[in-house]
Parts: sequence; C-alpha cells; structure tokens
Amino acid sequence: MFADLHLHTCYSDGTYTPEELVAEAHRLGFVTLAITDHDTVEGCPAVASACAVRGLQFIPGVELTAEYQGLEVHILGYGFDIEDATFLEQMARFQAIRQQRIRDMVARLNEMAIPIRVEQVMALANCRAPGRPHVARALVEAGVCRDLDEAFERFLKKHRPAWVPKSKISVPEAIQLVHRAGGVAVLAHPGLYYVDPVLPELVRAGLDGIECFHTKHTPAVTERYLSWAGRLGLLATGGSDCHGYSKGKPLLGSIRVAPEFVERLQQRIATRRAQLASRKS
Repeated sequence: MFADLHLHTCYSDGTYTPEELVAEAHRLGFVTLAITDHDTVEGCPAVASACAVRGLQFIPGVELTAEYQGLEVHILGYGFDIEDATFLEQMARFQAIRQQRIRDMVARLNEMAIPIRVEQVMALANCRAPGRPHVARALVEAGVCRDLDEAFERFLKKHRPAWVPKSKISVPEAIQLVHRAGGVAVLAHPGLYYVDPVLPELVRAGLDGIECFHTKHTPAVTERYLSWAGRLGLLATGGSDCHGYSKGKPLLGSIRVAPEFVERLQQRIATRRAQLASRKS
C-alpha cells in the first residue's frame, strides 16, 4: 500500500514515459503515484490514464524552483487543478524561461568551439520544459563527454563554463501559485539545503508540508524533518525523486511512503479544494 510522491517523466528531465513509469511502479507494488515534473503538468493526463488502467491512485504534482533569502529551494505542489488558467499561464512563462536558458547554455558551449545546436537539444528534450540533463545528453551524443556526470562536471554544474543561473520566483509566490489552484505546497528534499532556521517563516508564508523521506536523506535527516513536521504541524511526504536513467540508475522503489502519510496529504488536498470551491461559489 505504499506511495512514491516525487517522480519525473520524459515531460521534464526524466527518461521514463508515463506508461513506462506506471508499469514499473505497478511491478514494484506501489499503489499511489505523484508526478512532479519541473515547471509542467504536461505529463499528468497520460500518467493519470496509465494509473487508471492498472488500478493505481494518481496525485497530480509539479516541482517549482524558488528562492528564499538568496537560497534556492524547490516547492512541490500536489492535488491542484491542472486545468487552472492562471496556473497554466505561469507554467508557460516558466517553460519559456527554461527554453531561453537552453539557448544561453548552448551559446556558451559554441563560444568554446563545441558544436552543439539548440535544435539538437530541443529534439532530445522533446518537451516544453527542457533542462540541463538534455544539454548533457547532447554533449555525450556529440562525443564531447563520456557520460552525463562528465558533462555536468566539466560544463554544466554551477560556476562551470556553460552554467547559466536559473530564474526563480520567491517561495511565497510559489506557495500562493499552488494554493490558488487548489493545491498543497511542500518543501522538497530539505536535507539538500540547510533551511532549518527559516522553516517557521516558510510556514507563516503558507507552507503545508516537508518532504521528509528522500533518496538523499540519511535516516538521521529523515528523523530530523519528521520532528520538524510534528512541531510545526506540517504534512510529512516523500519520494524517490526518480528521473529514470538521466541521473544514474532508476531510484523507483528506493523510497516507500506509508499510507498514513498519503492519507493526511489527501485530506489536506480535499480541504484546500473545498475552500477554493467555497470562495468561488
């Protein structure tokens, strides 16, 4: 009866198609999945359909890049209306920014006489929300790098020659964007950036939960954030952050979120959607 609430598909920087991801999750015994592609909900209908075929429960999601006091953090949105017009307008804006970032990174590579073309990267991405892994794949295909790790280490990591900073919205803006579409906002993998001192401030900004269970969280880190969730009245969520084969071996199956955490998330989503419907009526 376990869930994975942090998964990526080929509609952002994952390699699994929705059908492949759902088939593998079903094989591994999962009953609930949330897709959290970066800055897009393009893959949600296909995942929902594949889940329905196999009898799995689906929660729509998204991962947004945000900033708080100069620190980059990621906000996971869950259970929102994927057809909300304002939400989709913002997704389109974020996707345009991502596409421009690809053009800027390719331009920097071209300045180093590396013959990568924007069209090549966009064809590899084949989605509206391309990212650095697609540039890395182009470098590997061109024979410039042996693998994705080398591509990031030589060119694409922060402060490397082809790195271009992300455009970010503020954490309160990200939270409100999710809330206005009827969703729940969760802080992704807090163990990857030290946010403990500002967690109460994020709660005051409307944060609903913390991703306590994550592939890169040690047991001690998981326990620390479960403690924070209890103290601050936050939901505790989790997921593998699986990107398929784009970031090494698939992580699906490495994190299994227990049913009680999923039930609390669903209850909060139902409450948020009811509040939104009440305000509109």
